Amino acid sequence: MTDAPPFRILPRLTDANREFWQGGEHGELRFWRCQDCTTYIHPPQPLCPHCHGKHLAVEPVSGRATLASFTVNHQPWMPGPELPYVVGIVEIDEQPSVRLTTNVVHCAIDDVVIGMPVRVTFEHHADADGDVWIPLFEPDTNAEVGQ
Repeated sequence: MTDAPPFRILPRLTDANREFWQGGEHGELRFWRCQDCTTYIHPPQPLCPHCHGKHLAVEPVSGRATLASFTVNHQPWMPGPELPYVVGIVEIDEQPSVRLTTNVVHCAIDDVVIGMPVRVTFEHHADADGDVWIPLFEPDTNAEVGQ
């Protein structure tokens, strides 16, 4: 058995998404945030969808989230994570309207439940165009349900 991460199709890094995909190098989950109205913006876009401001900056969040929905994949679509695996949608604690589709890891499939608190962990992938840290989520055993 190897400790190499599973095959994943990696994103193309751009100036708009580089901080998101490389924040894991520093243990940070990062999003664009409007500096006028404080709205987090994901996926990146050139102006705030709330106030239409253009004063945007990248900021880290706590990495804590809540599992909003999930499914268990049993289908081997391509080389990738070992089957079965959980595909989930998480809502970040700072702004639940910011959702990520991700994998839930380090948890038995039968223990995954909607509403469970989770925290980010990163899976590093070396790439010639720039290394990528995929944000995955694991149970947050220090959180209280309903926080």
